[in-house]
Amino acid sequence: MLTIKSVTKRYGDLVALNDVSLEIAPGEFFGLLGPNGAGKSTLMSLVSGLRAADSGDIFVSGQNLRDASGPLRHELGLVPQSIALYTDLSAQQNLELFGQLYGLRGKELRRRVDEALDAAQLTERRRDAVKTFSGGMQRRLNISASLLHRPKLLLCDEPTVGVDPQSRNAIFDHLQRLNREGITIIYSTHYMEEAERLCSRIGIIDHGRILALGSLDTLLAQLPFEDEITFPAKTETEALAGELGALGEITTIDGTHRFRPPAGFPLSRFFALAEARSLSPRLFTSRRPTLEALFLHLTGRTLRD
Repeated sequence: MLTIKSVTKRYGDLVALNDVSLEIAPGEFFGLLGPNGAGKSTLMSLVSGLRAADSGDIFVSGQNLRDASGPLRHELGLVPQSIALYTDLSAQQNLELFGQLYGLRGKELRRRVDEALDAAQLTERRRDAVKTFSGGMQRRLNISASLLHRPKLLLCDEPTVGVDPQSRNAIFDHLQRLNREGITIIYSTHYMEEAERLCSRIGIIDHGRILALGSLDTLLAQLPFEDEITFPAKTETEALAGELGALGEITTIDGTHRFRPPAGFPLSRFFALAEARSLSPRLFTSRRPTLEALFLHLTGRTLRD
């Protein structure tokens, strides 16, 4: 569906994208994860055709965007980071305007506007001015506007910025439904939980470079440990902590022991050791590494820096 080959983009002395290559298969829900200023929005703007790369090539459905015609660009839908609606117009008027720009007319336009309002859960507010809507309602309408022409590839550039939790969940459900219907989605975010929940494959980007690429399990396997078990640093657990030090990595921070077992270490062995010392299982918490931990491991800074 999308192929990016050795793309570089500069803004003066700033290298926003540095020799980026990427392939997105049809039907993927691909997440582009990174902090603000990492290059996510620049990449979206290049793929959507709003900006041109300084070098490299971008192909959509096998065709180079440099030679893109109207029909090829109609395969793309863009949900920008900033709301792209006319706030003095109603929800229906906004959708009618964007639909006409896509070449829709008559009954077909009315039908798609009705479908878009229903998908955005705004049918009852169709005649209300967008400026009276909450941020979440505007975000949902923004997504529906990008889908009027039924694109094959949907670009979502941080579409939940400033949105309340309830509206975020509605947006997530809507995007997941679209993906199940066959639309390929590229979703940029700096929220780990969004990438974990939505995306079948994730690319971690920082300083204009793709640092890691793969499914969530593949990415987490790059960390130098598989699991982490935490338990309170108490008198009753000190003997266990000393024993675990010979089996893996153990650290103590703010009154909590953190045990990172080596690859292949069976957790059943850990709990057997704890049981032998009559320690309650409730003392222990087992957790997998997170994307935040991976990003910190790769770059030395948090996702929200």
